Amino acid sequence: MNSVQFNAYKTRYRAAIRRVLAEAEPGRLDEAAFPAYSHANPLINWLFWQRLHVVMNYVQSAAPFERVLDFGCGSGVMLPFLAGISRQVTAMDIDLTPLERVQKHIPVSKNVQVLDSSKSLLTDLPVRTYDFIIALDVLEHVDDLPRTLSELLNLLKPGGQIIISGPTENILYRIGRKLAGPEYSGAYHERGVDEIRTLLAEHATVKTIATLYWPVPLFEIFTGQV
Repeated sequence: MNSVQFNAYKTRYRAAIRRVLAEAEPGRLDEAAFPAYSHANPLINWLFWQRLHVVMNYVQSAAPFERVLDFGCGSGVMLPFLAGISRQVTAMDIDLTPLERVQKHIPVSKNVQVLDSSKSLLTDLPVRTYDFIIALDVLEHVDDLPRTLSELLNLLKPGGQIIISGPTENILYRIGRKLAGPEYSGAYHERGVDEIRTLLAEHATVKTIATLYWPVPLFEIFTGQV
């Protein structure tokens, strides 16, 4: 996705998120990163959106796909993109309120299946059928990381990939989070991205996609291939 296409995508989604935030109760959508994706500070806003641009470019280079899973889809910010490069997309999250509110402004495509992970389990999905799994800024939240990661990897076709992003949780990241505002407490994070990467490397071949941003490492993006 070139810069012009990405900026158009970003502008459309930011507008929808801002409309949803204007109607939402304070703090209700913080964990779904609504404040980050709509932040008024240009630098903070760029930092969060650039992660998505890096992921989109990497995923698109291997497209098209038969099946893709967006695990922890949040507001659904990746779904229009994924729906355009895959025959079938599964979107899963434990809290579908953010996605449902955005859907009023950006409807989900017909080839997207939305699942509530409090009712539908990863083990309910067909094993070894997904070409790609997206898990962006979500695995730092889960309680049982070994089990969740094992279940995700079991869904991939041979040669399939999971792409993961997450915060470094280093001192510079924590300072930046405080400067960004009270919405970025990070109190709901169980771990940093290094722990996720270490566990993934026990079960898959790990490849770094990007460290964002030099010289201050705030986020890591990497893949695991089975």
